[in-house]
Amino acid sequence: MNTRFPRRRRGVSLALLTIAGLTGAALTGCAPGSAAPAAQNDVQVSTELTSDPVQLTIADETGFPVTDKLTQEFTKQHPNVTFTINRDTFQNLTANAPKLLASATPPDLIRLPTLGDTVRDGLVANLDPYFDAYGWSAWPASQLAPLRMNDDGVRGSGSLYQLGLGYSITGIYMNTTLAAQVGIDSPPQTLAELEADMAKAKAAGILPIMAGDKDGVVNFVVQAAMNQYVDKDKFLSWMFNEPGARYDESGNVEGAELVRKWADAGYFPSDINAIDYFTFTSRFSGGEGLFTFNGNWEAANYQKALGSNVEFFLVPPAEAGVDHVAMGAANSFSVAAKSPHINEIVYFLNWVHTDPTARQIIVDVTGASPGGDPAQDLPTVESGSLIENALKMSAQIGAENGQVDFMANTTAGIYAGSIIPESQLLVTSQITGQDFVDRVQKFYESEVGK
Repeated sequence: MNTRFPRRRRGVSLALLTIAGLTGAALTGCAPGSAAPAAQNDVQVSTELTSDPVQLTIADETGFPVTDKLTQEFTKQHPNVTFTINRDTFQNLTANAPKLLASATPPDLIRLPTLGDTVRDGLVANLDPYFDAYGWSAWPASQLAPLRMNDDGVRGSGSLYQLGLGYSITGIYMNTTLAAQVGIDSPPQTLAELEADMAKAKAAGILPIMAGDKDGVVNFVVQAAMNQYVDKDKFLSWMFNEPGARYDESGNVEGAELVRKWADAGYFPSDINAIDYFTFTSRFSGGEGLFTFNGNWEAANYQKALGSNVEFFLVPPAEAGVDHVAMGAANSFSVAAKSPHINEIVYFLNWVHTDPTARQIIVDVTGASPGGDPAQDLPTVESGSLIENALKMSAQIGAENGQVDFMANTTAGIYAGSIIPESQLLVTSQITGQDFVDRVQKFYESEVGK
């Protein structure tokens, strides 16, 4: 694949569109009924980068270097723009985002996995006018849908409030050296085959699933199981907070019960609740575990650690031959409505999706799809690599319309307040799958008032 400069659809090359009094229907491409935050009044949209010195601030998660690489390259191309990146844990960043955005000096750009009440409270910038000015209508609608919110606080439609720095897909990594030891020569094609492979590993004294749940990341496993049984559209309706949508669907119960079954069989590490994300990824990289459930963002690290002795594949369906379903989401960022540099930070976001070097950085550092206009050339990747396979998996899920969001993104408090503590009980066989689903639904109702 070559990396010549892609075609750019910038719509309005020198757009100066006043946002004062803007409603979602005011500009072509804006979703109806969504008002811009008050803090954006009097901002003029420009797709031209200023030549003045600008210092931009980004609030991001600890341990994710892609923003370092992207900002370094942007400053290399545009020396008048420099960046400060402040980092915190996922849990802290999620909990403190409203306070940071409401402060007198908010970050210009913030990693925001869950919009929560930030739209209602006018804390994040409405990107509808930029959608029009930059011509983002050429981007897949499904890519942007989870980054939208309407006036009723329902995600999936309405105005655009976020963009991604890479778009993830999740699956299963398999240590092929361990697989060969127990006679497994290819990835399983159904959940039943996956379970049979786990049983072979357990009988041979090999840990079937390397996972951790100190910080809730066993939910890569829990939701992967649920995805194969529950109605995808109903699951998304719940994640997007649509009125009347429920988590306690029979498919979710069946998936959670399957995970409880795996716990009963001893397929997880005995110390799973003491293992955090860094530890479980490190232990799999060190050769422990036949399988691990994780995302494309670890492809480069696992390849570096295990070389040719690792494969990455989509979670197999419950029935042979049916379409796949996989968690995936944007590495979502929002612009502070109170930022004095909205034009500059949105220019950066557009550049991430359109500049060949930036798109290459997204793939090289995260293994994620760079997103943007599908007519653009894909970055160069090593033939036969996990990253190449991850990009193919993303394309396959797109073709099968099988992507769902992460349930941890459903509300601002549900991950720390319910999913983590309840999953810790589930994967140590202390509650049933029905208990897990009922408890998460009850917490959800306390958050959304339904």
